[in-house]
Amino acid sequence: MSERYPIVAVTGSSGAGTTTVRHAFQDIFRREGITAAFVEGEAFQRYELEERMRRIRQAQAEGKMLSLFGPEMHQLDRLEAFFKEYAEHGTGQIREYVTPDNQDELGFPAGTFTPWKALPPKTDLLVYEGLHGGMVARAWTRRKMSPSHNPAVIERRSATNGNNGVDIAQHVDLLLGVVPVVNLEWIQKIHRDTNVKGRTPEAVTNTILRRLRDYTHFITPQFSITDINFQRVPVVDTSNPFIARNVPTPDESVVVIRFRDPAKYDFPNLMKRIHGSFMSRPNTLVIPGGKMHLAMEIICTPLVHELLEKRETN
Repeated sequence: MSERYPIVAVTGSSGAGTTTVRHAFQDIFRREGITAAFVEGEAFQRYELEERMRRIRQAQAEGKMLSLFGPEMHQLDRLEAFFKEYAEHGTGQIREYVTPDNQDELGFPAGTFTPWKALPPKTDLLVYEGLHGGMVARAWTRRKMSPSHNPAVIERRSATNGNNGVDIAQHVDLLLGVVPVVNLEWIQKIHRDTNVKGRTPEAVTNTILRRLRDYTHFITPQFSITDINFQRVPVVDTSNPFIARNVPTPDESVVVIRFRDPAKYDFPNLMKRIHGSFMSRPNTLVIPGGKMHLAMEIICTPLVHELLEKRETN
């Protein structure tokens, strides 16, 4: 962690709602006159789209499970080094992953990257949004699937054995998790990929199954060390996500907010400002789903001020 150049990391899988957090922080920074650098985890993917898909197909042909949630597809060592450099000096190199939505603006084909470039100068803090903002893992190798086609087994070995692990979380000053309950997350992915990307429901289901072990080993553990978790829970039936016709709306959901250090927060004040909220445990606040953006601003604004005040005194 750094008090000179603070880092806020928002971690969660694609489509989980991390963009909502980014918009909330943008509103905070605009209102408070804060200059922030934003970086997306996609910038640290190891391969462009065509090569990534080729490697996934090759792994499947060899009886292995390879997915975008796993470490092999990302330059996690470079992400850790980037966080370390920013924390110490406020500098670093970033790039952008090109999508169909931004390819005209960026001038590169979708599925590729822009060239690496320096961060804007004189930023107050950094906000990361992606899959691995709280990643802590020893080195890993993969074994081939057994004849029964069980998912690949991930062996973890001590970094002292000559394999390099990563500890990205050690450089983060405020770690936020955004994680819908898993059935809702699957419904969101199925609807997004079928409606936006034109994929078949069967293909999306296969992707979910291929990612499941990596999600269990590399994504889920991050939510145990976050400072705050925002978990969206639908209040309509999602028992079979593979046949759901519609994605539950925010008004058909509640958001469960878990605080790692509840003593830091004035819960009576939070409940007064967020209408319809209540506490289900001493460290857990439940709010109406439609008030998630508002709650993020109310909760995170004083935390941002605290980070910047520490910076000014060092």
